[in-house]
Amino acid sequence: MSSYIELKNISHSFQLNQEKVTLFDELNLSIVQGQSYAITGPSGAGKSSLLMLMSGLEQPTTGQGLYVKAGQSASLDALRADIGFIFQQFHLLAELTALNNVALPLKLRGDKQALEKARTWLTKVGLSHRINHKPSELSGGEQQRVAIARALVFEPSFIFADEPTGNLDQTSATEIADILFACCQENNAGLVVVTHSDILANRAQHIFSLADGQYSQQSKQALQVAAC
Repeated sequence: MSSYIELKNISHSFQLNQEKVTLFDELNLSIVQGQSYAITGPSGAGKSSLLMLMSGLEQPTTGQGLYVKAGQSASLDALRADIGFIFQQFHLLAELTALNNVALPLKLRGDKQALEKARTWLTKVGLSHRINHKPSELSGGEQQRVAIARALVFEPSFIFADEPTGNLDQTSATEIADILFACCQENNAGLVVVTHSDILANRAQHIFSLADGQYSQQSKQALQVAAC
């Protein structure tokens, strides 16, 4: 039985200059393990906020988020042990090598095979020759590969990626997308990607557009035309 994340009547707002700004209102959606999703939409629509909410890293203003695993329902707080998160800015620790950046989540969990597993994942993302290099010695594309390996090293059930190719040239972006989708498919992980790239979004099985506080499902055909 696949695990899934369910958002029920989720609303999210904040105060700006004494005015209430609502990013989205009474939103309902489900994210199923093993499926891939892209969230698109204009800047400021709340895409990254939605990603943080569905991953359990932030709380909605109103509504409820549930994590259903093995038929048992729990709050999204229970999801945190089963997710990997990939940021646009990489968020690698400058003082650590690629190997130790990837191994860090496992070390924090007390895994005695942390370095061995990190080495395996760096090989999977094509960086076996760069394991002893620090982030400052790596290109943007290489840093993002390290970030992907770090997110996937403990084989989480869900991967959340916020603009994972936003700072990369098209060649590097394509390579990163190839690695990300292939690794998630191999590990039956649910993948949710926030992106402005129609090319990247079109690789997902499900595409949602978030705008004006509401989301809608978008057809791949429409994105293919836009990308041409």
